[in-house]
Amino acid sequence: MKHVNIAVGIIRNAQQEIFITRRAADAHMAGFWEFPGGKIEQGETPQQALTRELLEETGIKTEGAELLEVLEHQFTDRIVTLNFYLVESWQGEPFGREGQPMRWVRQADLQADEFPPANLTIVQRLVALANAAQ
Repeated sequence: MKHVNIAVGIIRNAQQEIFITRRAADAHMAGFWEFPGGKIEQGETPQQALTRELLEETGIKTEGAELLEVLEHQFTDRIVTLNFYLVESWQGEPFGREGQPMRWVRQADLQADEFPPANLTIVQRLVALANAAQ
């Protein structure tokens, strides 16, 4: 079974909003919202992949990222390992650089059913953390 390692950026601004983008119609798990990121290439660390992917997908230059959680999810055709990083410091203004729809959502208002199943745990954790802080 194919195993894919992915670096994921949870871009959070000072207003406690999270930047998310919609998966393309021709992508695996099409139509779901997601945190930007992508595959870790051979010879890259997860953090290097995160920096590269966020620049490619959102146009920002990451200045700092904190590893939040590493989760593994098994689909029928693949296993994915997701390295979730909290990104609160960057240069530029994130946007859907590949033409994908994008939006800012209050962390407490994230909806797990809008994300691929592999994101369920991290979305629930982010919402719980936001609610605990209120």
